[in-house]
Amino acid sequence: MRDEADIRQRLGLEPGTPPLVALRGIGKIFPGVIANADVDFEVLPGEIHALLGENGAGKSTLMNVLTGIYQPDSGEILVGGYAQSFAAPQDAIAAGIGMVHQHFKLVQAFTVAENVHLGWGDTPARISAADLEARTAALAATLNLAVKPGAVVADLSTGEQQRVEILRVLSRQARVLILDEPTAVLTPAEAQELFVALRGFVAQGNAVIFISHKLDEVLEIAGRITILRQGRKVATEWAEDCTERSLAQLMVGRDIVLSDLRGRPDGVAGPGAPVLRLEGVGLKGLLTGITLEVRAGEILGVAGVAGNGQRELCQVMTGLARPTEGRVLLEGVDLSTAGPGKVAAVGVGHIPEDRLASGVAPALSITDNAVLREYRAPPVSRGPWFLPRAALALAQQIAGVAEVAVPDFAMPVRNLSGGNQQRLVARREMRIARKVLVAAYPSRGLDVGAINTMMRYFTELRDQGVAVVLVSEELEELLNLSDRIAVLFHGRIMGVVEGAEADLDEIGLMMGGQSRNSQNGDSQNGAAA
Repeated sequence: MRDEADIRQRLGLEPGTPPLVALRGIGKIFPGVIANADVDFEVLPGEIHALLGENGAGKSTLMNVLTGIYQPDSGEILVGGYAQSFAAPQDAIAAGIGMVHQHFKLVQAFTVAENVHLGWGDTPARISAADLEARTAALAATLNLAVKPGAVVADLSTGEQQRVEILRVLSRQARVLILDEPTAVLTPAEAQELFVALRGFVAQGNAVIFISHKLDEVLEIAGRITILRQGRKVATEWAEDCTERSLAQLMVGRDIVLSDLRGRPDGVAGPGAPVLRLEGVGLKGLLTGITLEVRAGEILGVAGVAGNGQRELCQVMTGLARPTEGRVLLEGVDLSTAGPGKVAAVGVGHIPEDRLASGVAPALSITDNAVLREYRAPPVSRGPWFLPRAALALAQQIAGVAEVAVPDFAMPVRNLSGGNQQRLVARREMRIARKVLVAAYPSRGLDVGAINTMMRYFTELRDQGVAVVLVSEELEELLNLSDRIAVLFHGRIMGVVEGAEADLDEIGLMMGGQSRNSQNGDSQNGAAA
């Protein structure tokens, strides 16, 4: 009882103030997997409480229990001190609990304004599209979230869609707001704007459950931090008593440090001849005049604020989009109109930015997804015949190398945690990336241990002579890995800098639209050649 009194005193609450939400002894078991085991977790009024853990530690499952998506096998949920049972997410929303999921729940064919107001009781029965957009713009301004009310969601970047999700839930004024990796696709400035909104939200006596793998942000925004490991609660600590290193150790049970990986082992040569080259590439006004090359045995980082052409650049490089001007060359061969199948067949792998929408077929088995790129080739196929046992053996091999624990390879891949999906996709694409790997935000949603593993995947490929294109908003990640860094702004290359000479201030200026030649006289695109 004394500990409870101390917690409330530090939060400025009256003694005996009940938690807004408390989970007691929560257990959840899936076939072959104990997702949660006897987990206690509570959130008090006025606090931002972070929830940490490795991928697959049980964080999302615990929150899915709290929001009525899953029913607990044991334990109970208390809201305001009273036991509650949520048969569906609507019950949790009615009780004042809202969640922004890591994988988006938006209707792709609807506009931003329509998505924000969909299913919301405050939406007028009759309202014009213009008024709906005006209401959305006013909400966005109030909550410091930049969105495009009239844009169709399908046309937005992943980062822009994330902002719509956050706005949609924040606009309901839930008492308890659950955010799953909310800053994964936000710039540092946008993340700070979100933090201002969250602090204002909890100042009104509400609470936030903040799930993130960005330990620096967790220490900045959270008051208390709860850590899960292998489905069990390891500890609940005050943020001021923690460091990034201590949190990482609690999460993964070992010391993790992401060091500078640009150095090469003895006997491994530096970058070689150009492999992939873009010459004056444009795409429907989304990309303009892109001239860029990637060399064998090189990691080319691509920096930029979300929505500035990164998705389209990756699509052009991998055959998913045909440029409206210019050419895409692989070792001198024009692949501008080849299509994704042919581009993959000649040795180009692709880790897409949205793994659930583009990287996997969620309803298909783990085996089917693991062998997706090789199902027509031996050993998975012999002539016209598909060999299920050989497919399973290959899937087990890929999962083993990717360090993904799979209880049942026949279960849908959507049952894996997001991080495990990402590692599986990465290893699958690395197998076909004989010449080039295009990786878009590959560490998004991964814990510190998984990020370290993912980055070493890329250096392995680089050291084998593969050209790697790494798109990321994490500048530290790019600086630790990249031989060169290209910066995108509004679909244009603002400049390309050597990784060893990269300056954060210079990159920041280019991300904001200042070309490199206006800073120091270098050619805007010439440094790419």
